Amino acid sequence: MTIRPVTRFMALLACLTILLSLLLVSGRWRVAAARSEVDRMALLAGDLRLTDLCLFTEANYTRHPSMADLSTPFQSSPGALEHFPSGSLLQPPPHLTGGVVRRD
Repeated sequence: MTIRPVTRFMALLACLTILLSLLLVSGRWRVAAARSEVDRMALLAGDLRLTDLCLFTEANYTRHPSMADLSTPFQSSPGALEHFPSGSLLQPPPHLTGGVVRRD
C-alpha cells in the first residue's frame, strides 16, 4: 500500500503546526520567567541614569539614538552618504520625526 502525496503533506503540516504551537508556548513561558530579571535591569538602568540601549558601537548617533539630531550623521562631511552600516538599519527617534515614522 502506498501513501498518497497529500497524506504526507497533511502529516508534515500537522507536525509543523504542533511545532509552532510548542514554540509559542515556550516563548510565553520564557517571557514570564524573565520578567523579574527585566524589572531588575530596568531599576539598575534607572539608578545609573542610562539613556537608552546601546545596539551598535560604530558612531555616537547609533549608540545613543535618543541623543542624536538629524544632522549628526553628516557632521564630518555634509554631502557624504551614510558610511556606517548601522546607520541604514536604525530609524531616527520619534522626537525627530514628529512622532511619525515612515514604513516603506
